[in-house]
Amino acid sequence: MANTNKKVVPEAKQALNQMKYEIASELGLSNYQTTDKGNLTARQNGYVGGYMTKRLVEMAERQMSGK
Repeated sequence: MANTNKKVVPEAKQALNQMKYEIASELGLSNYQTTDKGNLTARQNGYVGGYMTKRLVEMAERQMSGK
């Protein structure tokens, strides 16, 4: 299955990947970068994506509020 998600800002790819690996590490998923994601549960993978979204929303809210 091909990934059809296109990045709005392709230059942010490296920063987003770094954020993903940091969050996975914080959640106790060591070696997330080299782990076969198919061997993880949907819940584990979902946590990483969910926390990424939460942080990105927090960052946008801070930026919009001027803080």
